[in-house]
Amino acid sequence: MLIDTGDFYDNGHHESLIRRALRPGDRDRVVISGKFGVLRDPAGRFVGVDARPAYLKSALAYSLQRLGTDYVDLYRPARLDPEVPIEDTVGALAEMVQAGRVRHVGLSEVGADTIRRAHAVHPITDVQIEYSLFSRGVERSILATCRELGIGVTAYGVLSHGLLTGAYDGGSGGHLPRFQGGNLAANLALVERLRPIADERGVTVAQLAIAWVLARGDDIVALVGAGRPGRIAAAVAAADLALSDADLAAIDEAVPAGAVAGDRYPAPQMATLDSER
Repeated sequence: MLIDTGDFYDNGHHESLIRRALRPGDRDRVVISGKFGVLRDPAGRFVGVDARPAYLKSALAYSLQRLGTDYVDLYRPARLDPEVPIEDTVGALAEMVQAGRVRHVGLSEVGADTIRRAHAVHPITDVQIEYSLFSRGVERSILATCRELGIGVTAYGVLSHGLLTGAYDGGSGGHLPRFQGGNLAANLALVERLRPIADERGVTVAQLAIAWVLARGDDIVALVGAGRPGRIAAAVAAADLALSDADLAAIDEAVPAGAVAGDRYPAPQMATLDSER
């Protein structure tokens, strides 16, 4: 079982919940993937990124304490720090691997050049990045680079912050461009074009969207939020859904690459994403 977390998820509370959820003997049966580096103020607002080696080691120490473990299986900076060479950050992560505190090194939301530079310092195991029917930028060069170097991909946002559930009720995502103005109506219309395909297979639109991401390759893991227990069962069922070439062609015709209206994030946030450059 893969458990993805970050020290900035609810200001560390998410890690504490994981500690409470893991029973004695569970640790060897789960893979814990952690992130660090996103800075928030007391109100929860994003105030920057810090991937300095000293901060990395301090953040890891606190995360290990909250998680109740002496190592994490995968550890990564959540974003590229423009003030810190990626070689310095990965070098510090390599030190933590040697110390036994981290098993594998990952990256998140970085471009192909950064991946190559990082991999030259220490083998990168995985790159976490948004990837869905509505977010296919990874296909420009990042996915090919990862495959060339033997790096796996963890896809988050596979349901596009709720848009691709097929049951969006207007309850989230209002601050994101894809949920604003005419963009929302245009994007929900794309979702409706998926519904007949899902109905024909006897699955939900969400399950179809998850299965589409998994069908992109065996080297891709899909992260799916599980705010409700029922969603876990639905996501697991999607993993068993084998899409035929005809299914994939129909999905691509319904939602062509680049058809989504609006960027993933507001302009200031987009400017911080190395993966979008």
